[in-house]
Amino acid sequence: MSVHTESQKPRRTILDIQNWKKDAQPLVMLTAYDFAMAQAVDEAGVDLILVGDSGGMVSLGYSTTVPVTMEDMLFMVTSVCRAKTNALVIADMPYLSYEITTEEAIRNAGRLIKTAGADAVKIEGGVKRHETIQAMVKAGIPVMGHVGLTPQTAQSLGGFKVQGKSLAAARDIILDAEAVQDAGAFSIVLEAIPAALSGVITGRLNIPTIGIGAGPKCDGQVLVTHDVLGLFQNFKPKFVRRYAELHPLIVKACQEYGEDVRTGNFPAAEHTFSIDEKILQQLVEELDKITTQN
Repeated sequence: MSVHTESQKPRRTILDIQNWKKDAQPLVMLTAYDFAMAQAVDEAGVDLILVGDSGGMVSLGYSTTVPVTMEDMLFMVTSVCRAKTNALVIADMPYLSYEITTEEAIRNAGRLIKTAGADAVKIEGGVKRHETIQAMVKAGIPVMGHVGLTPQTAQSLGGFKVQGKSLAAARDIILDAEAVQDAGAFSIVLEAIPAALSGVITGRLNIPTIGIGAGPKCDGQVLVTHDVLGLFQNFKPKFVRRYAELHPLIVKACQEYGEDVRTGNFPAAEHTFSIDEKILQQLVEELDKITTQN
């Protein structure tokens, strides 16, 4: 029996995630949008890294995820995948990259996997996306589903609100989740739905459920890393727990740097490089000759 240290542990696979429901330990997923953050969250031991279109808001400054383009996603996913993580990398498919035609959905998903290096893609929607997910899986593309609150179409759901609170709405979300599973997705994100409903869905599905604002009864949890670290200041969802407040620390560090530059305290001698005095003297003499000749 081989023993793996934290740095030597085997890389997660789609099969690992599919079989996770049999294990008692919940799946851990966090977001990353660049090389450095991917390295950090992977070193922390997460199972999955989501390159979410949420990066459009927390990294690119969009007010919602709707403006995020395929080019934005390809840039972020490629950067994350360069980190060579042990975690499985999931790439969000941006709005209107998979809704128009099945052929276009497969083509765009293929770019995220073949060109950018993602292990799988995530798309929003349930019953309406059954055919698309099925076609993508048939093409050999692993798909993670996403139901409940779907941010790309949040306005049609009445805004960023909890979903599934009425009997009809709860039924629809169950049907959406079952459609995603039936289409061949290997896992599914449940967002902003009552915890008890998440428990019902998790109990009915054979694939792992990963919650965000969906309570503790899912097979795993995901949060936006910028929320976890206190880096994103525009708003804080109710379901987020901050484990650090890095924004004020970053501001303070940058202020101290600015003060040191303005007062001449940086760079100090220990931050500079030296040159042999004889070489410097020779250089000065050569420059003086050139100046005299001119």
